[in-house]
Amino acid sequence: MKLNLRLQQIAQHLKSELALYQRVLRHPQTPKMAKVLLWLAVAYVLLPFDLIPDFIPLIGQLDDLIVVPGLIYLALKIIPEALIEECRMQVKESSEL
Repeated sequence: MKLNLRLQQIAQHLKSELALYQRVLRHPQTPKMAKVLLWLAVAYVLLPFDLIPDFIPLIGQLDDLIVVPGLIYLALKIIPEALIEECRMQVKESSEL
């Protein structure tokens, strides 16, 4: 039961973070470079090409685990903290409805 509860918490956190990234992408004050980095992260996940092909054991999957979070991290570093908090509050308010 503990594992199931923990997985539900992780899934809920991931859902709220994705909603945050969507709001940040649509916000008019988000810097253009941050938007580009977030779109690159989305494209890297969705498009069929990789820097290192997935058929190479272990290393092929590791590039996905490094590139995507790295792009998101860089984008969030560029975005002003106040803007992130504003979007986070909007996500929280919309999830409470």
